[in-house]
Amino acid sequence: ICSHMKTGLTVSKILGQKSFDQFMKMTFYGQFVAGEDHNDIKPLIQKNHSFGVGSVLDYSVEEDISQEEAERKEMEYENSITLLNKRKYQVHKQFSDRRGGVTGARTYFYADEAKCDQHMETFIKCIKASGGSSMDGFSAIKMTALGRPQFLLQLSEVLVKWRRFFTFLASQQGKDGLEALEQRLELTQLQEFMTKLGANGDFYGWFTGRKEDSTGCIDMLDWNSLIDDRTKISDLLVVPNVELGKLEPLLGKFTVEEEQQMKRMLQRVDVLAKHALESGVRLMVDAEQTYFQPAISRLTLEMQRTYNREKPVIFNTYQCYLKEAYDNVTMDVELSRREGWHFAAKLVRGAYMYQERERAKEIGYEDPINPDYESTNRMYHRCLDYVLDEIALNRKANVMVASHNEDTVKHTLTRMNELGLIPTENKVYFGQLLGMCDQISFPLGQAGFPVYKYVPYGPVNEVMPYLSRRAQENRGFMKGAQKERELLWKELKRRLASGELLYKPVY
Repeated sequence: ICSHMKTGLTVSKILGQKSFDQFMKMTFYGQFVAGEDHNDIKPLIQKNHSFGVGSVLDYSVEEDISQEEAERKEMEYENSITLLNKRKYQVHKQFSDRRGGVTGARTYFYADEAKCDQHMETFIKCIKASGGSSMDGFSAIKMTALGRPQFLLQLSEVLVKWRRFFTFLASQQGKDGLEALEQRLELTQLQEFMTKLGANGDFYGWFTGRKEDSTGCIDMLDWNSLIDDRTKISDLLVVPNVELGKLEPLLGKFTVEEEQQMKRMLQRVDVLAKHALESGVRLMVDAEQTYFQPAISRLTLEMQRTYNREKPVIFNTYQCYLKEAYDNVTMDVELSRREGWHFAAKLVRGAYMYQERERAKEIGYEDPINPDYESTNRMYHRCLDYVLDEIALNRKANVMVASHNEDTVKHTLTRMNELGLIPTENKVYFGQLLGMCDQISFPLGQAGFPVYKYVPYGPVNEVMPYLSRRAQENRGFMKGAQKERELLWKELKRRLASGELLYKPVY
């Protein structure tokens, strides 16, 4: 089956589509997918809920397109965008099929604006299904489904270039080597340095005028605020061009059509956030590749500023296999403190490691991934501990520990106990994929901890790409499967000995 999983065509021809669908529902589809539509999935959601396990709904239908078609779609608009960086933040043909080397995430390719509207409508149905299935559900979305990914490339480059310019300026003032939030720029020195470079803007006056209690220094978050007010201060948004030896505008020019497409992308995101708020559903924005992620995180942060004022509605995803994960988490937590909204995060290890490493090596930029699995574990626990400490100090922070790693779950439970974080506060959540690691999810649910299954659904023939990835991914989970079999056998013997064949949940 796995050898034909990408399309299912060969097997379906042999068995007939109806027989093939039934066969899949009894086997692989039945293990990893909840059902075909929002009505079909209700029994499973209700059953899991009776054991204290909630749901993160994810409509997992994907286009099953060829590699050639994926490359054509990705490269089609490449020449219409002028990127400042010709390496990382550019479409490259050999990596234009973004599915390569990825087993844990679905991929969207841009067709046209109408297709993006269709994706938005699909997400809305998923949000409504989540709201109609339970009182405390989540729904997952991907930003690349809602607009041209090339816009995310361009915005990511702008954000990263601006951040790196701050780091460069900090190094000029002897502040390099510090954590991101510990770096401070002395404004008088900054103004003198920028004037020498040829800048005309009044940096000192702009920053001191914004803050009544100005100390004469700014940090990364203050620096980023320049981009928030970019319409009024274009003369301040300049960066040095090393090749030309002069300052140039940070933001490139958009055509009228590109401006309209960017606005429509932001409007779609806003529509989804409003539907989530109205339906009582939390919206989880999935992480994607590093060359998109700065823009995705920025757009998610803008939603959080608006919709997380009263309660956590929008959750951002942080990939802890990234070297910069801790800086990203700490800066966003600090921003939420200053502005008074609810920080909400999902922590994952990451789904694009092989693709990211190969792309960095081939194109020639620094590998963004931690060097090994142990360093990723340390990064995950470091980010997690920081957020847990913030929850203990300020009950506005929230985190989902999305992990199949038993040591990480045990670590979280230990830290919650040390910090006095009670499960019923619903500040710390746990998440696992449907069909995997039930020995973690269900005991947590029965013990009263907020735990959720990532619940994919969709028609059999349209979720085949998702199932293909699950088949590939599970080749690496044989040790876990062996442990699950041992636990199941142990439980079966316990029930036979006690006469309690049918287990009744205590939730």
